[in-house]
Amino acid sequence: MFAIDRSSYRATSNYNCRIRFLVLHYTSVDFVNSIKKLTGNYISSHYLIPDPSDPSYQAEGFKEVKIFELVDESQRAWHAGISAWQKRTHINDTSIGIELVNQSSMHRKSLHFQPFHEEQIQALIHLCHDILQRHPDIESHRVIAHSDIAIGRKFDPGALFPWKLLYDAGIGAWYDKETQSSYMSKFKRDPPSQQECLQRLQRYGYTSPSQHLDIKAYEQLVMAFQMHFRPHLYHGHMDTETASILFALTDKYC
Repeated sequence: MFAIDRSSYRATSNYNCRIRFLVLHYTSVDFVNSIKKLTGNYISSHYLIPDPSDPSYQAEGFKEVKIFELVDESQRAWHAGISAWQKRTHINDTSIGIELVNQSSMHRKSLHFQPFHEEQIQALIHLCHDILQRHPDIESHRVIAHSDIAIGRKFDPGALFPWKLLYDAGIGAWYDKETQSSYMSKFKRDPPSQQECLQRLQRYGYTSPSQHLDIKAYEQLVMAFQMHFRPHLYHGHMDTETASILFALTDKYC
């Protein structure tokens, strides 16, 4: 038998943490079906946060929000699928995934978003603080939506998710209003080109799933950005307000 010495010599700076991203999702189904889906053979997530008003959750005997850990953080959960962010692919390998029970859905290519329960969001804030404290490589612009990393394929956590509320609680990224207003005034006179906007989107982290960026692919990129940072209008067109938010964000974080 050979002894393994785990203490005499240790690397101190020539490595980094595996976890770099925190990805937020909604389940599209109620609590009971969320559990079935996330503990089945194809999809998983590190955490699940229920909606306390969900009848199926109440039927299981729960009254208050309880955070469920479904996969240990040291393990690779299957929550992101085909994905890319900040020139990295296979985001499952480097991320923690949180699913929120929310029955938003798509019907006939039309998105139908449902609001999140207040207690559910408070539980999420608590969980995010805990995760971010333990994983310092998850910088502000690495707290992201599934829709950010799976362009045109996924739309969760949707346009009703309160990103600004999370930012105010110290979680995730948001633009500075003063910088955005300055760019807004500038772009009303001299709007940026599509190429300039695309470069800024890519600089922030967005990646098109298509090698050939046609009109549809560009609109999908813009729509994903809008659902996160300009959720009141996510039509996929790079208007002056969207461009000013984009430039303000990249100035702040990139």
